[in-house]
Amino acid sequence: MKPSSSSVNGFYAFLSHGLDDLEHSLESNTFLSLQFLQKTMALLLSVHANLTQLVQKLHLPPGETWLDEYMDESARLWEACHVLKAGISSLENYCAAGARMIAALDESHRHNVQLNQQTMMAVSACRRAAAGLEEENRVLVETRIIEPGSLRFGDKLPAESRLNGFNGFRGMLFAIRNVSSFLLAILLWGLVHRWANSGADRPFGTIEYGSVSSGSGYMASVSRLQQRVEGEIERAGAGRAPGIMLHEFRRVREGLEELERSSGGGCENNIHDKVESLRVRFGVLRGGTENLCRQLDDFFDEIVEGRKKLLDICSHG
Repeated sequence: MKPSSSSVNGFYAFLSHGLDDLEHSLESNTFLSLQFLQKTMALLLSVHANLTQLVQKLHLPPGETWLDEYMDESARLWEACHVLKAGISSLENYCAAGARMIAALDESHRHNVQLNQQTMMAVSACRRAAAGLEEENRVLVETRIIEPGSLRFGDKLPAESRLNGFNGFRGMLFAIRNVSSFLLAILLWGLVHRWANSGADRPFGTIEYGSVSSGSGYMASVSRLQQRVEGEIERAGAGRAPGIMLHEFRRVREGLEELERSSGGGCENNIHDKVESLRVRFGVLRGGTENLCRQLDDFFDEIVEGRKKLLDICSHG
């Protein structure tokens, strides 16, 4: 049963439960697949919504620093999510280019145009589009995420007295900062760009959970999920070049390679089979990215609504 988040301790239990569920989902979902990333996005939205709801019950004093701290954190999330939105939009554009490529091949087939040369040209165009997409995403991440430090992983654990500040609000905000940074990094690696980290290849830092009592259970859940994710990255091939790690995106690129090999073999029936397979792969990628875009728009709405609710607390305090 999902824990109630109607108290500070309940919020930490809710957070831990969500992280554990995400880890367990790897048993039935391919790592960095659209399904796994949709679950990651859903958890990101859920924990933020629950924090906003709980803060309204903590009777926090108007005019204090807690609101500034919340606004700073939500602004950081907003900025990182705009990078994520740009990456998703680029993937949608890539899917549109793929659909045009397949439509052109269909047209060539209907007019009995020799397919081998047309296919090679289409594959080359799609490869250039993918290379351009990954380069744009690399620059986007390095200028908006890595250099300014928009995501902070494994922030040093504050003293217990500070975590308990404002009826436990600061402890919850610390939890949100660590967990949201971690979840956003997973989403960015999958959908925008995987970046190297000081040669150690540990993008998520080290989650410190020490011996304090506030939220220690959720911190253990973060640590377990972090280890699982890093293990999956290593198994997926951590030494390969940085780029988009989304499973379905890589399946499309594999499909392009298969189509290219078929066109070199001169068998048009085989080319048709590979085109149909690629059509399906592009369709899966397009549908999944559209769903993620809707989830992200919901998260933007949640951030706006959360900021408004907490400002109302202060203005009517």
